[in-house]
Amino acid sequence: MDWNTLFSAMSRAALLGWAVLILAPRHWRTLALLPRYAVPGAIALVYVALIGAYFATAGGGFGSIAEVRRLFDSDPVLVAGWGHYLAFDLLIGTMLAERMDRAGVSRLLQAPVLLLTFLFGPAGWLLGLATEAAARLAGRRTAEAGA
Repeated sequence: MDWNTLFSAMSRAALLGWAVLILAPRHWRTLALLPRYAVPGAIALVYVALIGAYFATAGGGFGSIAEVRRLFDSDPVLVAGWGHYLAFDLLIGTMLAERMDRAGVSRLLQAPVLLLTFLFGPAGWLLGLATEAAARLAGRRTAEAGA
């Protein structure tokens, strides 16, 4: 198996999912299935196959930084780990986009949040929650002022 090819294929699939999430109208229900289910699902299948086939023989573990380093010395486990990041960051991005949509955050303001989530998952998640909270607070203040 050419691990670089699999690594690149998963990365391209994730980029497609992110492009749809950020750029496509969300009312296109069929297209919305890509970032929500199809791309993370396909990556998850690859992840499960790689972990099932290679984890037990890879060496290493999760008990120390040295064990984790040894675990990721295995190319198939490293590719699986990359898939883990790709799938989960896209799932978090999808959740954030839906929450920000419900809070009334414009797509223009969502784009940097989603890009940050793609590149630096937890930082994007924090910014997404803060953006959603700010939008909800602004909406309440607007509603109270109009009442």
